[in-house]
Amino acid sequence: MAKAPHGSAGRRRRRRHGPRGDVPGTLVVDPNAPRPVIRAIAYGPEEFAEEELDKLEAIGGLLEKWPVTWVNVDGLGDAEVIQKLGEIFGLHGLAMEDVLDVHQRPKVEQYEGFQFIVLRMPWPGRPLETEQVSVFLGKNFVVTFQERTGDCLDPVRDRIRRNKGRIRQVGPDYLAYSLLDAIVDGYYPVLETYGEQVEALEDEIISRAGAETISDIHQLKRDLLTLRRAVWPLREAINSLLRDTSPLMTAETLIYLRDCYDHSVQILDMVETYRELSSGLMDVYLSSVSNRMNEVMKVLTIIATIFIPLTFVAGVYGMNFPDMPELKWPWSYAVIWAVMLTIAGSMLVYFRRKRWL
Repeated sequence: MAKAPHGSAGRRRRRRHGPRGDVPGTLVVDPNAPRPVIRAIAYGPEEFAEEELDKLEAIGGLLEKWPVTWVNVDGLGDAEVIQKLGEIFGLHGLAMEDVLDVHQRPKVEQYEGFQFIVLRMPWPGRPLETEQVSVFLGKNFVVTFQERTGDCLDPVRDRIRRNKGRIRQVGPDYLAYSLLDAIVDGYYPVLETYGEQVEALEDEIISRAGAETISDIHQLKRDLLTLRRAVWPLREAINSLLRDTSPLMTAETLIYLRDCYDHSVQILDMVETYRELSSGLMDVYLSSVSNRMNEVMKVLTIIATIFIPLTFVAGVYGMNFPDMPELKWPWSYAVIWAVMLTIAGSMLVYFRRKRWL
């Protein structure tokens, strides 16, 4: 997966809605979004073609010639191009509006002649981000819209190029499943990273928790919440594909989708587990800080307790009254020191036997 070129601030800027009260289906483009780069892969059982499209008119020839055509659009910065693509494939205006409104939850919508699937693809980083991927499944085509260049779909492209597996022997529904499966599997390395972070934070809390530790815990919890918001509706979207029958999805592809649904459930379980562990890390951190504070207070209390009788002895013989006979003894200074050291030593021995030290 290519590195995300935009930070979280840029992501927030692209989360736009159309003007209030605007006509439904109006395409509103974020001025900061990159211009579309359109690539097509068309294939059949024996051969395939792959090209970057400069002219959208070439799509019609691909649809007529090849059994399956996959058009991928990277970048949503041109409303005219997006609208023309919708017209070529006969996509509904409301679905195209959702393509540009990139804060959508994962979902599946049924339209006449095509299915509209919204997914969220994770971008590892600090903080974690997710990118909206819109998938249109038609009778002989799959169209995908991404916010920017770079994704986790290269294994699918490689299988098409090398004719690996059965992807070129079946229809576009299997291609849509393969894309969905690749995005779902893309969550596993992200979760492995967070599992390692949880373990590292546990060790850090026990050994050397500092001020930055609490910040790392909060960041971990925010990232896991972002993952949960992406995976929870993703599971429901896949379940919707399984539950709601569509002529575009064959029974054989639905069998593979069940495996994809199992993966989404497993990922959600991992996310929930890590969220519970991250919440527990906060309790462990607070307990660790409290224990260290108690240790410090215990040491200071013992030191103060030892000095209480010493302060009393020093105070008594520091009054300098003329009728104090001890002040005139030649060994009084050494005797006082001996008494004070004996008191301090006896108290240390007592504290040690009580296991307070």
